[in-house]
Amino acid sequence: MVQIFVTGGTFDKEYNLITGELFFKDTHLSEMFDRGRCNVAIDIKTLMMVDSLEMRDEDRAIIVYNCKKTPAGRILITHGTDRMVETARVLAEADIEGKTIVLTGAMIPYAFGTSSDGFFNLGSALAFAQILPPGVFVVMNGRYFEWDRVRKNRQTGNFEELPAEDDPEGFVI
Repeated sequence: MVQIFVTGGTFDKEYNLITGELFFKDTHLSEMFDRGRCNVAIDIKTLMMVDSLEMRDEDRAIIVYNCKKTPAGRILITHGTDRMVETARVLAEADIEGKTIVLTGAMIPYAFGTSSDGFFNLGSALAFAQILPPGVFVVMNGRYFEWDRVRKNRQTGNFEELPAEDDPEGFVI
């Protein structure tokens, strides 16, 4: 079984037609897994519905607690993209042994329909959560990244791998 933890982010935002603002109502994950004809045993639990720019240390502590508490060895977390890597770091530093933890998100809300990358990212993350070894990973744009080797490129809107520290061609964030 794969434990799914919902934390919010662009993934689950709705659009207010009158004000033009994005807001949270409820998660779309059950609908997304149904539409994708998912045959994997999953359990979906909403931990919070926050924009990752507003995520606090207390919110991350809730995520860590639930990852430690669940008996599932495979965990998928939906998360806002702006602070996803920070949460991945906190999870890695929490030493949650023997579990595969995958974080994913979307640049465009699922509610926006076919223009959203959320459906693709969710499917990729579910697949990677089933095959990756224990550890913490970020899955975006059809790729997986180790938690300490990834960043969000704010110019392209894509996630990209950071070079190893001992890479002479490396770059500084």
